[in-house]
Amino acid sequence: MGSVIDVDARNWEREVLQSDTVVVVEFWHEQCVWCKRLEPIYREVAEQYKGKLKFARLNVLANHDNRHLAVHHGVLGTPTLMFFCEGRSIGAAVGFHPKDKLTQLVEDVLLNHQECVKRSTRLEDL
Repeated sequence: MGSVIDVDARNWEREVLQSDTVVVVEFWHEQCVWCKRLEPIYREVAEQYKGKLKFARLNVLANHDNRHLAVHHGVLGTPTLMFFCEGRSIGAAVGFHPKDKLTQLVEDVLLNHQECVKRSTRLEDL
């Protein structure tokens, strides 16, 4: 399955809003050149933080419901990275980010949202 899951309108609530850990969602689409450049970096960072955060991708042009989700969350351009904790957006970053910048964004979320991260630790990880 890998370190990045594909989400859409059908599994959004279960995988993102009801997640027991912080979720990083990349809003993207196939015609987006910057999304294509970000994808391998995003997957690499997802592998690096596997078990600490959940990484997901939502193709905003795949269907009307996905577009609606993106608009509902204020996504105006791609790629957009949005961080969710306990079903709420806790931050976003728009545009392409090199690996060091993406890693810093993830580290900032881990540092500033420790309570959410602590509450979401699975017992088998202790």
